[in-house]
Amino acid sequence: MTMREEGTDTMPALRGLSSDNASVRLRAALAVGTAADPRAVGTLIERCAVEPEFHVRDMLTWALTRHPSSVTLPKLVEALREERAQARSQALHTLSKIGDRQAWPAITRALLTDADDEVARSAWRAAVVLVPEGAETGLAEVLATQLGRGGRETRLSLSRALIALGEAVVPALRAASAAPVPRVREHAIATDRLLRDPDARFEFAIEEARRIVAVGPAVREEREE
Repeated sequence: MTMREEGTDTMPALRGLSSDNASVRLRAALAVGTAADPRAVGTLIERCAVEPEFHVRDMLTWALTRHPSSVTLPKLVEALREERAQARSQALHTLSKIGDRQAWPAITRALLTDADDEVARSAWRAAVVLVPEGAETGLAEVLATQLGRGGRETRLSLSRALIALGEAVVPALRAASAAPVPRVREHAIATDRLLRDPDARFEFAIEEARRIVAVGPAVREEREE
């Protein structure tokens, strides 16, 4: 769909989305969201896939949330199949903000385990928002396969997603805490600590988990008692 087809009311703002000036793009996204013209949804999603500035992408997401989910959901789900990682990541982020559980079937295992950390993190956040009642345990099992992955921010994002599932995550964490890979065990033990003590700092929980893993199973069993 071209900008001309989307109507003259949003034409100036839509043109502004491709400006070289980030401030102009930001104002344009605000204007398109304020107008809430459903014909602009396709252009907003296309811009999300290439927009380099975080604060502009955030405004684009806000603009999309201003439109009916009946219009945005099908196009966002389609964007999840794009090759460009940012397209997938931003579509997932927007779905999490819209919060319509009709999008849940689109949150596939492939997205939850995507090789791109930003895509995976966005998928984790979207999943815990959209997961229907009764599906938490299955989601926890998939998320637990990613324990130990990436750097601090990635691991923290995963811990937060797992914790958001509450007690449903306990069996998956317990199994992962006995995994053969030390980094996986550490992350599982640290996440369990954060689940039990929401005020604990992530870094402290990780350091404590490292000590537990280093000492061995006997100390872990004593700690659990």
